[in-house]
Amino acid sequence: MAVLLVHGIWNTGRQFARMKQALELSGIGPVHAVDLAPNSGAAPITELAPQVAAAARRLLDESGAERVDVVGFSMGSLVSRCWIQRYGGRGVVRRFVSIAGPQRGTLSAYALRLAGVRDMRPGSALLCDLERPDDVWREVELHCLWTPFDLMIMPGKSGVLAGARSVQRIPVLLHRQMIQDRRVIEAVVGILTRQGG
Repeated sequence: MAVLLVHGIWNTGRQFARMKQALELSGIGPVHAVDLAPNSGAAPITELAPQVAAAARRLLDESGAERVDVVGFSMGSLVSRCWIQRYGGRGVVRRFVSIAGPQRGTLSAYALRLAGVRDMRPGSALLCDLERPDDVWREVELHCLWTPFDLMIMPGKSGVLAGARSVQRIPVLLHRQMIQDRRVIEAVVGILTRQGG
């Protein structure tokens, strides 16, 4: 199964190196980590979503796979969700794993006035649109991982979406360590290697 990894704000695809290696060693692949540009939160989430769409299409074309699994971290999780729900991703995504994503907003987004960061504020127009009734999670298997110690996604439970097949609370101390932590990586491997769905 092809897997697309989508990084968070101020990151690049390189932050997924450890997870990518673990997935490949588990027999999952091909695995590709996209690089969003800009990665600073300056661009609206809706302008980043087409980059995920293009990366997924390339991955599907190159691999010959029919569907793709998507793992999104932090801002990348919201970008991925936006693509899945509003820009056709639901037709090609099998499983979506959201890791510490600001799915219902984060209070830390009030610290910056950048367009993409404003999209991550609780009650933003984007989040209200994505919260409208939508049966997308019937077609796409959704999984959410979050930490109660998150100081970037506040409250941490904001990363939990209704309709998730599974929700895992993993007590990682720092937001940025979520995609490096052994427990999170093992959880993602377990989700993506599970039969069925």
